[in-house]
Amino acid sequence: MTTTLRPTRPLQQNSDGTRSRTYEVRVNSRRVGTLELATRSASQPGVGVIRDLWIDEPDRGRGRGTVAALAAEEVLRGWRCGSVAVSVPADAARALRLADALGYRETGRVMVKELPPAPPALPADSRGRPMTPAEFDAWRERAVVEYSRRLVAPGSTAEEGLAASRAEHARLLPQGSRTPGSSFLVLETPQGAVLGTLWTGDRTLPGLGAVPYVWDVDVAAEHRRRGHGRTLMLLAEHTALAAGARHLGLHVAEGNTPARRLYESLGYRDTAVNAIKALV
Repeated sequence: MTTTLRPTRPLQQNSDGTRSRTYEVRVNSRRVGTLELATRSASQPGVGVIRDLWIDEPDRGRGRGTVAALAAEEVLRGWRCGSVAVSVPADAARALRLADALGYRETGRVMVKELPPAPPALPADSRGRPMTPAEFDAWRERAVVEYSRRLVAPGSTAEEGLAASRAEHARLLPQGSRTPGSSFLVLETPQGAVLGTLWTGDRTLPGLGAVPYVWDVDVAAEHRRRGHGRTLMLLAEHTALAAGARHLGLHVAEGNTPARRLYESLGYRDTAVNAIKALV
């Protein structure tokens, strides 16, 4: 029997400059699953994405998913992608084993916390306030550079990562600091010394819909290792609860053990594993 991908619609050239297409996974002429292929961003057309790979229950355990993933990689090579990214539910043990067997390297995890009914107390020696316009401009430039380092996929350059980061920030913040649903906060002492910054905004997560999400949290270099990272995360909970939310999400990069330990101690749990593979 031959496992193949059959398109279910024409190639979509999306308004954000990306492309996408949905497929059925077929064994001969019989449908056994589905998946979607896309490019990650207009500024990184060489990074493909496999989304929602699904094999129907009766056909699992027969290598259909493996062949479908390899066929998807071949399609992405035809799109001139040099690497491919996936996001796998953290509790999908079989899918995680498949990604590992196919050579995907973990890049980070999405974590979510169910929020308490009332906001937690902040330490008496710190308080949160909105960023000023000048602070927002300085923060945005730093955030673009920092995030670009995460976007240098296999086969891409630092310049491409920086362009992708600028494009992503422009997409997420079309109105800058006034983008609806976004909050930009400064944590400071009662005397006005800046301890750190925080950006939260909505993101759609599987099974939860749109939830507040910590896009960026940063403790000022001279104030690190003093517990202010925890305070910034508590400030994020204040912001989410004030918006009526019941969950708060974030991403932690692979290898950032101190941040991961902090989030786990605050009650965050893994919901998805992100990984990437070079297409050679």
